[in-house]
Amino acid sequence: MLVLVGVVSLQVGAAFAKQLFGMAGASGVVALRLSFAALILLAVWRPSLRMDRNTLLVVAGYGSVLAGMNVCIYQAFERIPLGAAVTIEFLGPLAVAVIGSRRKLDVVWAVLAGLGVFLLSRVEGGLDPVGVAFALMAGALWAGYILVGAKLGSRTTGGSGLALGMAFGALVAAPFGIAEAGTSLLHPAVLVAGLMVALMSSVIPYSLELEALRRMPPRVFGVLMSLEPAVAALAGLLVLGELLGAWQWVAIACVVAASVGSVSTTKNEPKDTGAN
Repeated sequence: MLVLVGVVSLQVGAAFAKQLFGMAGASGVVALRLSFAALILLAVWRPSLRMDRNTLLVVAGYGSVLAGMNVCIYQAFERIPLGAAVTIEFLGPLAVAVIGSRRKLDVVWAVLAGLGVFLLSRVEGGLDPVGVAFALMAGALWAGYILVGAKLGSRTTGGSGLALGMAFGALVAAPFGIAEAGTSLLHPAVLVAGLMVALMSSVIPYSLELEALRRMPPRVFGVLMSLEPAVAALAGLLVLGELLGAWQWVAIACVVAASVGSVSTTKNEPKDTGAN
């Protein structure tokens, strides 16, 4: 239940964020989301700023990848449906799982995921190629987020690393947000909406995921997280009215099935997580 609530909160938060693009732009919403999330996490965890040079580099790398991942996926949201963007982005963590394995069965999951993306690209009218490119970049950065996040976890305790990384990510994203939205970021309605997006898309899902990982095996957690593309498509339908065709749903099902298959057939391999 914790994982499912976290996934729903994340994707519904993304749908609400997309509604703000007309007021603050995609990059402006990212800047607000990361800034508010950083302030909340810093207040909760109160991390120490004393760290060695290597830890500082890991925190900076984590924050940079986090900011880039969010900027890219929100740029994708601006151009293509939410479900399609998250499905394409999900190729990043799936690639990490498949490339890191030597099992022949993972070739099947890779082909199934590739089929899903092929079907998405063949829908009537097609998808905006720039939006697809941003989603692919977000997926690549998500893969990097997983790898850097593992190093961050080994060098920090509790949520201190997450809080510091989020703060650094907010600093990285801020110039892009200011350049796109300017003083619109200071509008009271935009600030309140940005706070809600930060809570729904960052603070709540991250907190629930951490608690869930204390209660269930990582493999089960990974299977549940694999539902994200489908939940994103439903959030896009219910909140934004983004209608998907039958083949688009089949494409999403292919990627979800590939992710579930890859995770559920993995034995004794830890599952790292991430959020867009």
